[in-house]
Amino acid sequence: MTNQRDAGRMSGPVPPARRGPSPVLQGPSRAGASPGRGKARLRRDRGVEANARLIGATGLVLLIMLFAEGVTIVGIGSHLSWHVAIGLALIPPVALKLGATSWRFARYYLHDARYREAGPPVPLLRALGPVVVVTTVAVLTTGVLAWREGPDAHGMITLHKLSFVAWFAAMAVHVLAHTLRATRLTLADFGTRRQRAAAVYGPLRQGLVAGSLVAGVALGAVYFHLPADWAAWTHRVGFH
Repeated sequence: MTNQRDAGRMSGPVPPARRGPSPVLQGPSRAGASPGRGKARLRRDRGVEANARLIGATGLVLLIMLFAEGVTIVGIGSHLSWHVAIGLALIPPVALKLGATSWRFARYYLHDARYREAGPPVPLLRALGPVVVVTTVAVLTTGVLAWREGPDAHGMITLHKLSFVAWFAAMAVHVLAHTLRATRLTLADFGTRRQRAAAVYGPLRQGLVAGSLVAGVALGAVYFHLPADWAAWTHRVGFH
């Protein structure tokens, strides 16, 4: 039999449970997660943010360099040395951006929960991504080969021009879609303490971007002077 004390305890109102402050985690919380797992999860999410900032900062550097490269196309003969030098200087930053983007792509499709929560781009940009990668590699590769083979390599020069047209069309959409976000991500590294703390490896990321730029400038400076066959071509067509 149940005594009166037990009956009163069973039939009386149950007081509401007291709620303590809950830790704020990036992304949706999971039931039963321990504080240790929550902290680790926060660190991992900061890593995803760091990857996004690396991609954004490298993209802004490339945007400036590509603008300079575009200026050299006007009167290409008289600006050929600069066109080749800037084109070569683009290679290290492009390699860095492709590496960071490929890492994010791989982690997402390998079902890394951190990157899955960040989500993919919108469908148009998701489909356009491989086109941007392929055409970027094609433009740089054909440009280097055309420069190495000389002005008589008409087939390679034609491929360089055609790949540029395809690249420009894809890149125009890519730049319009990503420039504002890339700017915001880059400025966050120089913003408030909270903004800076939202991602990890700040000095390392900035060092990678700066290092790729220095390596590119060094590469372009080494090969700034045109080979004899290209120099002769500029004189032959009337560019001095």
